[in-house]
Amino acid sequence: MAVALVGLLILVRLYYLQIIHADYYAQKAERQYIHTKSDLYSRGSIYFTTRDGEQLSAAAVQAGYLLAANPTHIKNPETFCEQVKPYIILDQSLCIERASLPNRTFVELFERLTNEQAAELESKEIEGALLYKNQWRYYPGGSVAARSIGFVGFTDKDGSELRGKFGLERAYDDVLFKKREVLSVNFFAELFSNVDELVGEPEDSKHGDVITTLEPAVSRLLDSVLQETNDFYKSKMTGAIVMDPKTGAIYAMNVVPSFDLNTRSETTIDNFRNPLVEDVYEMGSIIKPLTMAAGIDSGAVSRSTTYYDPGCIDLNTYTICNYDLRGRGTVDMQQVLNQSLNTGVAYIVKQMGKEHFRDYFYAYGLNKVTGIDLPNEGSPLIENLKSPRDVEYATASFGQGVALTPMATVRALATLANGGKLITPHLVKQIKYEDGTIKDVPYPVGEQVLKPETSEEISRMLSNVVDDALRGGSVALPHHSIGAKTGTAQIADPVNGGYYEDKYLHSFFGYFPVYDPQFIVFMYTVEPQGVRYASETLTDPFMQIARFLINYYSIPPDR
Repeated sequence: MAVALVGLLILVRLYYLQIIHADYYAQKAERQYIHTKSDLYSRGSIYFTTRDGEQLSAAAVQAGYLLAANPTHIKNPETFCEQVKPYIILDQSLCIERASLPNRTFVELFERLTNEQAAELESKEIEGALLYKNQWRYYPGGSVAARSIGFVGFTDKDGSELRGKFGLERAYDDVLFKKREVLSVNFFAELFSNVDELVGEPEDSKHGDVITTLEPAVSRLLDSVLQETNDFYKSKMTGAIVMDPKTGAIYAMNVVPSFDLNTRSETTIDNFRNPLVEDVYEMGSIIKPLTMAAGIDSGAVSRSTTYYDPGCIDLNTYTICNYDLRGRGTVDMQQVLNQSLNTGVAYIVKQMGKEHFRDYFYAYGLNKVTGIDLPNEGSPLIENLKSPRDVEYATASFGQGVALTPMATVRALATLANGGKLITPHLVKQIKYEDGTIKDVPYPVGEQVLKPETSEEISRMLSNVVDDALRGGSVALPHHSIGAKTGTAQIADPVNGGYYEDKYLHSFFGYFPVYDPQFIVFMYTVEPQGVRYASETLTDPFMQIARFLINYYSIPPDR
């Protein structure tokens, strides 16, 4: 009796589906034939971390609808395209062309309609308009930290999978990537209900979300300052890194001009790259504190050591001069930093010896990549430190003749601030797997490059640079100590050799509070116009960032 009753119910349901609603299911079958939506896009998320530990989305999957057209149901393509115009980003002539295609029952028009847009469009009952559920990668921050976050793109093989192409999306693609979930219609659910039930059949894989150290408010502030600086000086590009010098955790980093991760159609591939990690530059005088620290740590000089500055010196048939060609007479090592004297750091190299100097630069990690968790890290160009000539070491001592990535530079400079230890800069602190487990991402503990007392001494000297020398001490903060140094480097001429006479790279770094630093900030700008020295271009932007960080993180006064 029970079997007969079930059989009767099945017959009644089949009659209902096949006879009464035959037209509806015929149309549905046609749509499935012309647009087989066998899966929905899915991928792990990337998160910013606020100062309070809250996680905010940097990259997520957004749900919405795909808008398509059925040209066989469109009587007037021009009218149709005018009706759907508010909902698509598509040239009207191209829309009309697609809506007019003969013998076609499905043509995609726009794949990213929000739920609200889809509901509004559906209410208009436009003949020939088709809506399908869809999902896609979305970046809530837009351009914030764009070069670090990166984005996804179709694989080169067959264009069937979206994989990470740049930034963290690429570096952590194995974690973020999810096999597309094949969706199938559950026959019995369809038979005994009035709705379609999609049943997922996912493949098991170890994937999840990426939690970064990037702080959204700091990142937005940094991007704003960089853009203002770049616009004001009409530079080719301007970039910066904000990092914890003790751990290597990066709070913010970007380069402008930047781009919106959600609208990349008019952006060139050059803007997708991350020069902070991939490109090398001759950094100029911000390298002098590394030379000074090496000299102090080795015992070759002390803060009070004096030398005679003639303004220029001759080495291997080359003449090396101070930036203004002037000699200062007898001065001590503090003045070498305060007045940025090239002859002074060349003197330190002479006292140390070339091999000993080179050993310290290698210990700073300047001869290798940093291991940051971003793709395509560039290698330094420091072959000059293998030369037998004195001049190569002298020029390296003030940041010319050797080329470094900004990331390698800030890592080396962090040793001055953190007690002399080499750290690994990084953007990701945790992986949150789909099964609920959370893994802290470990990073290598670096070597002790400098003695702690050397770090304290060079910090004291850099604090004096800000208090007494940088714009005559006018930018020093009354309640917070800052150690900093500027750099102005000539840009090499790859065609004619030597250096351009009118093209410069300006750099600036600083950390604070000096004796218990919470932040190190590195900045640079390429070919600023109408100005010669980095103290003119980057002092104010640096101080703006420093004041923001001190207030935002409520750093207590240290003096």
